[in-house]
Amino acid sequence: MTTPHSQAATLRTTLEDYNYHYYVMDDPKVPDAEYDRVFRALKALEAEHPELVTSDSPTQRVGDRPLDEFSQITHRVPMLSLDNVFNHDELMAFDKRLQERLVKQRDVEDVEVVDPIEYVCEPKLDGLAVSLMYEDGVLTQAATRGDGQTGEDITHNIRTIDSIPLKLRGEGYPAVLEVRGEVVMPRAGFAALNAKAEAAGEKVFVNPRNAAAGSLRQLDSRITASRPLDMYCYSVGYVEGGDLPGKHYEILQQLNKWGLKLNPEVRINTGAEDCSKYHDYILNKRDELDYDIDGIVYKVNDLRLQDMLGFVSRAPRWAIAHKFPAQEELTTLLDVEFQVGRTGAITPVARLEPVFVGGVTVSNATLHNMDEVQRMDIRIGDTVVIYRAGDVIPKIVKVLLDKRPESAVAIAPPEQCPVCKSAVVQEEGEAVARCSGGLYCHAQVKEAIKHFASRKAMDVDGLGDKLVEQLVDLELISTVADLYRVSAESVAQMERMGDKSAQNLIKALEDSKKTTLPRFLFSLGIREVGEATALNLANHFGTLDAVKEADQEALQAVPDVGPIVALHIGEFFSQPHNVEVVQSLIDVGLYWDEIDIDHSQEKPLEGKTYVLTGTLTLMARDQAKGYLQQLGAKVSGSVSKNTYCVIAGESAGSKLAKAESLGVSVITEQEYVVLLGEYGIEVAV
Repeated sequence: MTTPHSQAATLRTTLEDYNYHYYVMDDPKVPDAEYDRVFRALKALEAEHPELVTSDSPTQRVGDRPLDEFSQITHRVPMLSLDNVFNHDELMAFDKRLQERLVKQRDVEDVEVVDPIEYVCEPKLDGLAVSLMYEDGVLTQAATRGDGQTGEDITHNIRTIDSIPLKLRGEGYPAVLEVRGEVVMPRAGFAALNAKAEAAGEKVFVNPRNAAAGSLRQLDSRITASRPLDMYCYSVGYVEGGDLPGKHYEILQQLNKWGLKLNPEVRINTGAEDCSKYHDYILNKRDELDYDIDGIVYKVNDLRLQDMLGFVSRAPRWAIAHKFPAQEELTTLLDVEFQVGRTGAITPVARLEPVFVGGVTVSNATLHNMDEVQRMDIRIGDTVVIYRAGDVIPKIVKVLLDKRPESAVAIAPPEQCPVCKSAVVQEEGEAVARCSGGLYCHAQVKEAIKHFASRKAMDVDGLGDKLVEQLVDLELISTVADLYRVSAESVAQMERMGDKSAQNLIKALEDSKKTTLPRFLFSLGIREVGEATALNLANHFGTLDAVKEADQEALQAVPDVGPIVALHIGEFFSQPHNVEVVQSLIDVGLYWDEIDIDHSQEKPLEGKTYVLTGTLTLMARDQAKGYLQQLGAKVSGSVSKNTYCVIAGESAGSKLAKAESLGVSVITEQEYVVLLGEYGIEVAV
């Protein structure tokens, strides 16, 4: 008969096996859904029988109550540091010293020494070194490296990391086994963590190393459990009640069999020259790795030779770290300039005292936005920490306030665009300031023209992105209005363009002059004015002049136009440069039929709530929404008993099902088009 105790043991063993294949072997054995089912079964069983809960149960990784403080742990075997080499010659010298010392030892001890020396090579992970103590295969204690003699007890946090087994697999492990490794935060997890913090207005981490260290030093292990941490083991420390292989590489393989994760880049190389080739291989691969490294570690493979070589001071003679070029350095902030991006975003750029970091000389760095400048309290003249990794744009990650000179100057954001002198605007709650001269600013002109000519805007056939870029780069056009002044002769001289292509483009431009007010408003690229909003503006005001002259209150009377969109519209038409370009477009011949507006006419769908669901094929969703709002309807994202009607496109799902269960009226997209026709709105099908 199966007992709850045996059931729990079987479920724990199954989950341990799933964890090993997923986190250690990177080869999932079952889908996530199956893992979740087994996990829930164990959790339910333990809830029903609390006496079955064990310290090594997979359900115990979620974090426990917060500690008041960290206790100290004395390492039974000191966690030593490594000496460093920084180039090929120093690596050769290290290898030569070992060979000379081994020759002397051979003469004294009369033992055979193999030449060249066999080394185990592995990436030097940029994280936090930790010690894990297993007793009878169960994780009982974990500590930071600390000063090498004493570290902090972080057992409650280490237990939350999925790649660290709470119980070793298999058998044959010593009664007491200390495993050493590096806890890291993968780059993808680090980026997601910082993005979440930034969205919440919280302080971001400088780099993955700091994030990993900060996560392990949380008194509340529930916080650690929420962080994306990983660990790779690289050696053993104290061992009691059992034997391990005589080669370092074989020990690592044995640890892997017992369920501990190894770095996949670990290799055996013979002689210093092969080690140097491995260094170059990893250095070239550095940016592809999902974790930060700052060098290579070389260890003599044979433990017998390690014993012969011994230690010097607080470092072993038989191992060395080959450091990569620094990714962080100190320099001075000389000035700040402001650049304008293709969408009008104003970005502060730091001009630096040139410094060699990450393998290159850096003299510029991004400051992201003024919110970041103010958060870090950066000033011109400050000593700053620069971070650069691979192809990552160099950035300032820290200011050394204790080195700030009295002459340091605060950074002030520009009031005018540095490119076109239009006003710079920054909406409340937004981190990015923007140039308001969207149609005029040279920094934005390419994107403005591409949008203007797009299918849903002016629909200029044949005017693709590459052609726009050529026209601007050759200085044939500088605003959207210039498109209608360009000659067929000048276009024919361009790359991959001939007389026929040029004539076709000029004809397409001429054809596009006859448009509609909604298309024209959309083509201007006003922030957050999409097709539906442009349609609502046109149908509400009827003329371009009325839109231009409308104040904030009048704009917000338009369906789908709130305070922010109204502000964007007002700012756009308040800029003389934009108004000049709009007038130029009219002067070169763009025209449309005015819309006859009768505000006294009742809106037939006033007070009725509609819901759109599924995939619409006859019109864009924004367009369908705009028509409803034009007729006075409210458009909701969810179905309730107050919903008047649901318009169901293809593959409609839960909203359709809910509407049917509530008895809400449902029509197809085709029926919606017929309904629009009854109200005088014709949709081309």
